[in-house]
Amino acid sequence: MQHEYTGIYQRLFAHYGPQGWWPAETPFEMMIGAILVQNTNWRNVEKALVTLGAKLDPETIDKMSAEELAPLIKSSGFFNLKARRIKAFIDWFKQYQFSINQLKKKDKEALRAELIKVYGIGRETADCILLYALEKPVFVVDAYTRRIFYRIGYDMPVSYDRFKEIVEQHFPGEVMIYNEFHALLVAHAKQFCRVKPVCTNCPLLEICQQRVE
Repeated sequence: MQHEYTGIYQRLFAHYGPQGWWPAETPFEMMIGAILVQNTNWRNVEKALVTLGAKLDPETIDKMSAEELAPLIKSSGFFNLKARRIKAFIDWFKQYQFSINQLKKKDKEALRAELIKVYGIGRETADCILLYALEKPVFVVDAYTRRIFYRIGYDMPVSYDRFKEIVEQHFPGEVMIYNEFHALLVAHAKQFCRVKPVCTNCPLLEICQQRVE
């Protein structure tokens, strides 16, 4: 039987169409972008990626100090902190000879456990990397997802992992499905389900309890 989550996905996909996420030229750029986007918007990340330019390479960043890296990512905010996080990530990635293919061959749960142990990589960032760079089927939970699910009428757990597990259990999907679902939820939160919602013409209005706090 089709679960309600499938209905949410189908309605959003019908309204917005394919999103083509994640916006990056390479898996490595995607992974760095996932760290840079913490506590900022994508426009600021794009500026940092442009500034990095040819230096956006794991071997190059490995040879740089955090102090040398920080000015290059200044537009992303919290740049000293993020420079240390990127360096910690590079130290982890180096264990795999900076090989995306090596990472892709590794078990999803083992990879996730390793990523979460890396300084500055939380569950959401780890899952974004797993999904968009390493093509592992995971559902990403973010603040937009929580807002939309709550307003529709779901009382989801506070626990990130439990929220994720419930959706994955009832809405098992391939990489592309989870890829699109996360991107569609982000698009919807920005266009309709804002902090102050715009309910007129919302594609989810028929199934939404409109719980607004």
